[in-house]
Amino acid sequence: MAQIEVLMPKMGESIIEATIIQWSKQVGDTIEYEETLLEIATDKVDSEIPSPAEGVLVKTFFNADDVVAVGTVIGLISTETEATPETNKPSEASATITPQAEMATNGGSEQAPVSAVKIEVEKAARPSQSQRFYTPLVRSIAAKENIDIATLDSIEGTGTDNRVTKSDILAFVANQKNEVTTVRPSISTAATPNTITEKAAITPPKKVAQSISGGMEIIEMDRTRRLIADHMVRSKQIAPHVTSFVEVDVTDIVNWRNGVKDDFKAKNQENITFTPIFIEAVVKAIKDFPLINVSVEGTNILVKKAINVGMATALPSGNLIVPVIKDADQLSLFGLTKQVNQLAQKARTNQLKPQDVQGGTFTLTNVGTFGNVMGTPIINQPQVAILSVGKIQKKPAVLETEYGDVIAVRQMMFLSLSYDHRVVDGMLGGSFLRRVGDYLEQFDTTQKI
Repeated sequence: MAQIEVLMPKMGESIIEATIIQWSKQVGDTIEYEETLLEIATDKVDSEIPSPAEGVLVKTFFNADDVVAVGTVIGLISTETEATPETNKPSEASATITPQAEMATNGGSEQAPVSAVKIEVEKAARPSQSQRFYTPLVRSIAAKENIDIATLDSIEGTGTDNRVTKSDILAFVANQKNEVTTVRPSISTAATPNTITEKAAITPPKKVAQSISGGMEIIEMDRTRRLIADHMVRSKQIAPHVTSFVEVDVTDIVNWRNGVKDDFKAKNQENITFTPIFIEAVVKAIKDFPLINVSVEGTNILVKKAINVGMATALPSGNLIVPVIKDADQLSLFGLTKQVNQLAQKARTNQLKPQDVQGGTFTLTNVGTFGNVMGTPIINQPQVAILSVGKIQKKPAVLETEYGDVIAVRQMMFLSLSYDHRVVDGMLGGSFLRRVGDYLEQFDTTQKI
């Protein structure tokens, strides 16, 4: 009976593990080639994983919410339709041993990606309610040193996104071992001060559940919302935010788009929005002011040569994700339009890959989509600036003509730029923002797309 191993895929260069959200197929179900088999989540994005073969799902080694290392066998597919499905949950003897682990045990030359002991350690150490992300190595050390989740959450991380690294947890363990025992006075008058001794670090008490009236509903944050919350708080802690505003006349852009959108949709079966036009102006302004396209590492400013523009996109769930248009300066307006539409569609259908949301050097967000005239967005770390575009609306404006000033109805829009005042001062931030507005007002209405 031929069996195909289903491996936890590598979803990006920096991804070493992923969480199983749910199995789309159950043991015993028939599955087609490239049909969705399960959904997984990394610290970057959620993804649907297609089946590597046609057949019957005969075994799964992990369940929903399990964190699995990349390359680990997570299931078996039989290419024989008459195969008898095995139980979904492996027996006690086999639950902790993957096929690779058996090979290693029997003297095989290949070493299992995840050993039996490691799987059990990960499951024991993985926090079920913690909002922080921990690597399998950190969880293994925590389990070995009997560090509970509350204590683990209190460790300050020095890694990316405040992540606890191996060095952080080892330093914490070494510090704990070097601590002297302290004396806590006993409440009983019969006990002397030396009666009770304990370590200085005490596990924080569990929070007592509060009574909630019938007029209130408690909604637990989903995984994506927790990541967004952590990311936004960290950005405000890292970067001193400053926001500048300008108002621009986009009448020519509105009229040009109205004139070409029907033909564009007929030829390409998709819409042309304002977003690629805004991105084009941003790219031109970044070329004029390259110090906007940077990140900060300690006391060093890293100037990025590639211009990768992220576009904040609202998901049907209400959460936000930022797919990235790579090398946006190398694309024409038509190319930008295609990229914007493709990434937006992938975001709406949960098809984004980790590489689709990585590597951004500047971000654009459109609050006008929700009818807002302006906003003060939070910088998407490790970038140093983010541009917000507001609602386009008709307003009376003063126009200078050869016959004098006149008041006319124009399509006006506010732009706002939030920037990191550690490296972007008012002159640079304000000049860049004004330049974006100038490029929008000087839009070439004779161009074809």
